[in-house]
Amino acid sequence: MSIGARIIGWGVLIFGLLYFFVPLGGLFEFSLKARRGVYSLDAYSRVWADPQFQATFGYSVMMALATIVIGIVIVVPTAFWVRLKMPWARPYVEFMTLLPLVIPAIVIVFGYIRLYNTSSFLPLTGSVLGTNVLLAFGYTVLALPYMYRAVDTGLRTIDVATLTEAAQILGAGWFTILSRIILPNVVPAVLSGAFLTFAIVIGEFTLAALLDRPAFGPYLQRIGANKAYEPFALSVIAFGITWGCLALIQLVSRFSKAAPARF
Repeated sequence: MSIGARIIGWGVLIFGLLYFFVPLGGLFEFSLKARRGVYSLDAYSRVWADPQFQATFGYSVMMALATIVIGIVIVVPTAFWVRLKMPWARPYVEFMTLLPLVIPAIVIVFGYIRLYNTSSFLPLTGSVLGTNVLLAFGYTVLALPYMYRAVDTGLRTIDVATLTEAAQILGAGWFTILSRIILPNVVPAVLSGAFLTFAIVIGEFTLAALLDRPAFGPYLQRIGANKAYEPFALSVIAFGITWGCLALIQLVSRFSKAAPARF
């Protein structure tokens, strides 16, 4: 590589870093100005002490965990079966998993409200538990593109057919093959999808707001409309959560590169 190309490459990298971090630095700096004339963490302390923050954040964490479990239960067997028995269906499955990226969340949630309102055959919106279940499945739909691609990428790194055939020769059933052979070999990929799902659920607004659930996304919107410095502190916290999830994905990917297939 020539010196000129190297200089251009470093210039583009530095420009991209400045373009990304300078606004975030301004955001963080403004969040420290809650006390007149000095920098302080007053905005952060008020946010952490707010009972609504604790309740909404805890609710979103629980919904994220439920969404991850539902996603694993749905995606891992589907991706495994498509790769093993139905490779011809892979383009159609990939197309279906991409639909949440092109269909707005507001369209999805209005469809849910239309299908599962109190006058429908399955009135999920008529109870708190039913609405929570509906919200969890809605989050699963939004996270489906990321979870499916993470699991499918993990399945590409192992010989699914050989592992399945060997397990069947030893007398293992389908549940045993999935739970004790396939799943342990794609744990890093599942964790990557899980961290992305967690980041999506924590900041999601549309589904939770229109289903009237006490989630973290609507709380961010309410604080932004009524407070001055707390919304910036919450934005920094939300960025930190997202970066933490991305860092965990990188960490898991690094440790999984040298891991042999388990059987």
